[in-house]
Amino acid sequence: MAILLLYVVAPLVVAVILWVYRWRNPKCNGVLPPGSMGLPLIGETFEFFSAQPVEGIPPFIAKRMARYGPVFRTSLVGQPVVMSTDQEVNQYIFGQEGKMFQAWYTQSGFRITGEKGLPVHAGNSHKYLRNLIRDIVGLENLKEELVHEIDRITRKHLSRWAHSPEVDVKDAAEIMMIELGAKKFLGLEEGKSLELRENYKHFKDALVSFPLNIPGTAFHEAMQGRERAIKMIRSAFDTRRSSDGNHGHDFLDVIMREMEDENTILTRDVATDVLFLVLFASFETTSTTIAMALHFLHRHPNVLQHLKVINETVRLADNVPGMFRKGQELHAASKKFLAFGGGRRLCAGADYAKLQIAIFIHYLVTQYRWKITKEGVIVRKPGLAFPKALCVQLREARRD
Repeated sequence: MAILLLYVVAPLVVAVILWVYRWRNPKCNGVLPPGSMGLPLIGETFEFFSAQPVEGIPPFIAKRMARYGPVFRTSLVGQPVVMSTDQEVNQYIFGQEGKMFQAWYTQSGFRITGEKGLPVHAGNSHKYLRNLIRDIVGLENLKEELVHEIDRITRKHLSRWAHSPEVDVKDAAEIMMIELGAKKFLGLEEGKSLELRENYKHFKDALVSFPLNIPGTAFHEAMQGRERAIKMIRSAFDTRRSSDGNHGHDFLDVIMREMEDENTILTRDVATDVLFLVLFASFETTSTTIAMALHFLHRHPNVLQHLKVINETVRLADNVPGMFRKGQELHAASKKFLAFGGGRRLCAGADYAKLQIAIFIHYLVTQYRWKITKEGVIVRKPGLAFPKALCVQLREARRD
């Protein structure tokens, strides 16, 4: 009996040992950088997602840089990853997309953003979709139209803030940004834009997560929100198709004109997935940056005398957990400033975001007196999170 048990268990033990060995020593055509793959499947995920200070290099990164150098391997959410903190390496990778490297995202990221969304496109198809987005948020449209709309909405919302005892900055900035984004990309009015925003509540936490579609997980909640948001986007398509009215120049108009071209790659499914991600980007990252701008201005009031905070705020408040690339002009052409990505993946809405921030800060410091009433708690997980709200009180500045 003991011999039989040994005969059954021994191969199983050997198989487990081999599995663990292969996990810790993944195959590679070249030479892998030093590092640790952590526990099988789990990897180093829990430490990566633990709350870390908002300023300075996150301890997860700093500890590995000290031990392994600026480029190291690890494993996150069940997938092997090489992390680079080296400026020269990062700039080289951005310049080699479509040659030695290609854009890559986690399984959860691909599923949440959609099977036909921007992350799955590369080369000419990605360039084509990016140019469609720039038709709305590029420099020409910013100068001719958007600057006036951004100005109007910013003044309206700051006035609301000034008539409230105090305001949760991140939350209120999201409401301000989604109103503009939902209007310019989907033609939605303010009430519908707030409904749309609720569907993205778990989106950021689930982008880099274990893709377990089980109730109670961030991924499940994000997928449920995605389903509701997609219904709203498709409903907007149907409403626009059946309407003959003049809706101005919004992204939905651009898309529907393109879809009439028989040679286009743009289908309704592609357009829906692209819109889903663009709408999220239109409010989440910029609202976080605005919250961080107030945080830094509060901590460093002398900066108010210079008003040169936009680039530094975006760099320090970089809200993306990482920029992923798979083996195979930064804004603007600086390897030290990667908040908007780089190379072919340079954010199409970079100028749009910077204009929003500039207009907001202009009105904030020239027409209002403000003070932080609650400093809140801001952490990296690894994207920025506000477990305790940063709150501000605004009052209109007196004009003598």
